[in-house]
Amino acid sequence: MKSVDRWVSPAIRALSAYHVPPAEGLVKLDAMENPYTLPEELRDQWLQRLGQVDINRYPDAGAHQLKTQIRDVFEIPQNCGLALGNGSDELIQMTASLVGGPGRTILAPAPSFSMYEIISLTTSTDFMEVSLNQDFTPDKNEFIRVINEVEPACVFISYPNNPTGNSFDRDFIEAVITSAPGLVVVDEAYFPFSGKSFLQEIHRFPNLLVMRTLSKNGLAGLRLGMMMGDPKWLDQIEKIRLPYNVNSLTQVSVEFCLDHFSVLTAQAQQIVEDRQRLAAELGKLSGLTVFPSEANFILVKFDQNADTVFEQLKQRRVLVKNLNHPGTLLENCLRITVGTPKQNRQLVSALESFL
Repeated sequence: MKSVDRWVSPAIRALSAYHVPPAEGLVKLDAMENPYTLPEELRDQWLQRLGQVDINRYPDAGAHQLKTQIRDVFEIPQNCGLALGNGSDELIQMTASLVGGPGRTILAPAPSFSMYEIISLTTSTDFMEVSLNQDFTPDKNEFIRVINEVEPACVFISYPNNPTGNSFDRDFIEAVITSAPGLVVVDEAYFPFSGKSFLQEIHRFPNLLVMRTLSKNGLAGLRLGMMMGDPKWLDQIEKIRLPYNVNSLTQVSVEFCLDHFSVLTAQAQQIVEDRQRLAAELGKLSGLTVFPSEANFILVKFDQNADTVFEQLKQRRVLVKNLNHPGTLLENCLRITVGTPKQNRQLVSALESFL
């Protein structure tokens, strides 16, 4: 019988598609995007560069020029392997495909980035979480106990953590890397706002991979992720990377933006300053708790039902991320992306109107 129930695996049928809500006409503070675009004079130069691309030809399959530039801008050690993906999601998928599968387990803290679980399950890999403490710090002893028990093929650690915004202690992460029998991927998506990294530690840990993305740098629409680590691992990942996974327009666009990377760095610094101001303003409001953040978003827990707060904000044309899951650490929590000063004021004013 030609049916979905027969041919689609139960694990896939049990999943829900990743939902991206419409945001037209709303102050969009739900997706951890950089609220700033390129200055107009750079946009004109960028468009001229794009006009020179021969889109009738396939892109450089190895993205050699782009990789050279990335190594230089991000000071990637020369003895380090480097793989590029269509955003971090594809790199997570390649990693899960490489070491996962039936009988294998992928491990991560909870709560953390939802795609770790989704991608694990789509690759027929068991997924296991270790709950964080109430203050969103990890229990090192419990985490190591679970590692020893299940022997995960891969551990994903978001650093800083999404959606909580805090960075785990380096001692904890090093203990995980040392104890893990398989890969440990330190996901540094929010490095532009924390400045904390394990990139220079790769030579110490042969099972460590460091992952970054340019999405938070203001290039979310280009979809480019980077993974660095021991060349022995990256050589294996290259075997399962789909040909031409980074298109010509993305390659040329990122090359152009890296030529002007100081602009993106300045934007990130502006976001850090705006984050501090926004956290202070939110802290003046009653009926909520603001958690410390080293990312470009702030996690807020409300004394009332967060579903109601979410809808009240949406009625006032402000869209944030609703993370409310009763009975979990994220009960009555909303994640708020740091916007422009004007957008942040609109958010605070909206909250003031009904809290």
